[in-house]
Amino acid sequence: MMHAPAPQPSHRLIPSRFPPIGLFDTVATMADAEAVMELAGWTNDRLVRQRLARLPQNEWVFGRANSSIVMAAFLHAAPGGSRFNGPDLGAWYAGATLTTAVAEVGHHLRREALARGLETTKRVYRSYTARLEGSYRDIRGSEPQLHAADSYDAGQAFGEGLRAAGEDGVLYDSVRHRGGSNVCAYRPSKVLDVVQAEHLEVSVNVGDKRIEATRLDGVISSAGAG
Repeated sequence: MMHAPAPQPSHRLIPSRFPPIGLFDTVATMADAEAVMELAGWTNDRLVRQRLARLPQNEWVFGRANSSIVMAAFLHAAPGGSRFNGPDLGAWYAGATLTTAVAEVGHHLRREALARGLETTKRVYRSYTARLEGSYRDIRGSEPQLHAADSYDAGQAFGEGLRAAGEDGVLYDSVRHRGGSNVCAYRPSKVLDVVQAEHLEVSVNVGDKRIEATRLDGVISSAGAG
């Protein structure tokens, strides 16, 4: 399989209900990071403590802007994992464009609304841009089993194999935004220049594939599922 650089910049959306706590942003040493985590109660969470133990210390990022946002992506994994990672350790997912990132979060927001029996729902997100260093396994336009719309099983096995082999991550087609692409990065140390951009309100209707994203000053994106 081919390798390629990540799109520059890439775009990630995080629900604004999760505050951008600068836990790792201002500490200067590994010992300081460990002490601050203990004081803040992060390591009281058994799953976070286990994930931190799985993340090599040379991959911990601290002492730079938004390093807490990066670390949280790895330590607060979804219970069932995501497309290319299992539940034991998270990863940094981002879209090549803001529109693709909106389509990705909108898909999951619609699934949540359907599960809760809601016809419509909306949520406010913070958008971040980042520069991802490294060389990424490029499966765009291939490997249909890894792009399955309804199962992450094959993708998780593939992705965790890459992580175990020391790969930087995966470049793949967006299943939620036709023509879009995403990146999954496994190494926090290579997620650089993370900058918070605008706040977006993403709105979905379970009976409509369109996803609307609105800045405070107007509609900026409308995306359909792929």
